[in-house]
Amino acid sequence: MPEDTSRVQASPSISAGGAAVVHEDTTAKWFLISSIAYFFIVGIIAVTIAAKFVWPQLLGTVQYLTYGRLRPLHVNGMLFGWLLAADMGLAFYLIPRLCGVKLWSEKLGVATAALWNVIVLGAVVMLLMGYNQGLEYAELPTWEDVLVVIAWIMFGLNIFMTIASRKYDQMYVSIWYIMGTILWTAFVYLTGNFAVLFATGVNQANLNWMYVHNAVGLIFTPIGLALAYYYIPKASNSPLHSHKLSMIGFWSLAFVYVWTGAHHMLHGPISQWLQTISIAFSVMLLIPVWAVVYNFFATMQGQWHQLRENVPLKFLMSGVVFYLLTCFQGPMHSLRTVNAIVSKTDWIPGHAHMAVLGAFSFFAIAGTYYTVPRMFKCKLFSDTLANWSFWFLMVGGLGFFVTLWLGGFWQGWQWNNVSIPFIDTVKALQPVWLVRFFSGILMFTGIVSFAYNILATIVGAKDNPEAA
Repeated sequence: MPEDTSRVQASPSISAGGAAVVHEDTTAKWFLISSIAYFFIVGIIAVTIAAKFVWPQLLGTVQYLTYGRLRPLHVNGMLFGWLLAADMGLAFYLIPRLCGVKLWSEKLGVATAALWNVIVLGAVVMLLMGYNQGLEYAELPTWEDVLVVIAWIMFGLNIFMTIASRKYDQMYVSIWYIMGTILWTAFVYLTGNFAVLFATGVNQANLNWMYVHNAVGLIFTPIGLALAYYYIPKASNSPLHSHKLSMIGFWSLAFVYVWTGAHHMLHGPISQWLQTISIAFSVMLLIPVWAVVYNFFATMQGQWHQLRENVPLKFLMSGVVFYLLTCFQGPMHSLRTVNAIVSKTDWIPGHAHMAVLGAFSFFAIAGTYYTVPRMFKCKLFSDTLANWSFWFLMVGGLGFFVTLWLGGFWQGWQWNNVSIPFIDTVKALQPVWLVRFFSGILMFTGIVSFAYNILATIVGAKDNPEAA
């Protein structure tokens, strides 16, 4: 019998007092539709970048489409245009339901969505024009960063006020993770985009890598896990195995993750004690990861047969496995002997893509597949197409991840051999980049399938109703 079965999600339509709560979901719809559009657009950029590795002269005479401009557009577009926007939209959907009340302010939510679109579209223009601060993940000009802060305050205010007006005394774990995301993002983003401007040299690099690593660890990880904690029990129709274990995962993540960023600068000009601390805390990440993964696997006990037909559950549990692999690689990558081989190689983008695409984007896609038909009170346009989107993304993703891991390790061994000219190490990776390109085509096909399926569901909602 699962533990803490009383602490499962609240009913999506009935408040604690028994009265029906009618959710407008206007804000959630705005965020999800725009994020899917950016997912498709930035997917084109991603395939173009992959093609440039194979054919370096491709579009090389068009200044707006050079690698130096497309790469930051791809990174920021995927992180903030697609993933964080989708996560925010799903948070606007699930928080009112977990609290048994309507969203505090749909008007504020819609204004937040509008401002977020201004930010993303502004970033597209600025980055293609070459306005770039030259800091990893913090390329946007300062005026855009100010707008991001304003939008985040609007988002946080709406979420916290909704939670403050909740009808349920007990707070489900997804609420904890979303509240943590709001607070941690404020700290991480301000550090990485403002405080970093007042530092120089090694100190600036240290702040920048603190931001880069915690953008994944304290922004996309907690809100991604919030989605997984909500949608895995929902999609499988099973109570969460253990609320206590989920709290262990939450607080250990809060304590451990912030100290790990310096492992990106091992063997560099930073203090040995700081390197050692980052290694120790990186290894300690195994505690929250195993707490989370065991909880999800235990929740699925007796329900694994649903993976044959349940597409959202396929994405969710595949995302859990990718999360486990990612968070095993991270601590191993932080060890000095391993870091000496893989650091700065193609192994790193293989690792990073498995986190952002393989784990957290899979959670967001699953949440979207589950949520959109329920928000629009209709059937999904095509279950078959949804299944195909899963396999395109899964096969393409595995081809991308594994090829870059192997190629990056090989690349690192070559770099450590001073007798091999650098240009020869570049030529040796041509087969790896070719597989990367075709894997990218498969992933982009999955994105197109997903985007078309969701948008067709929305457009045809009135003609394909389903009883609530």
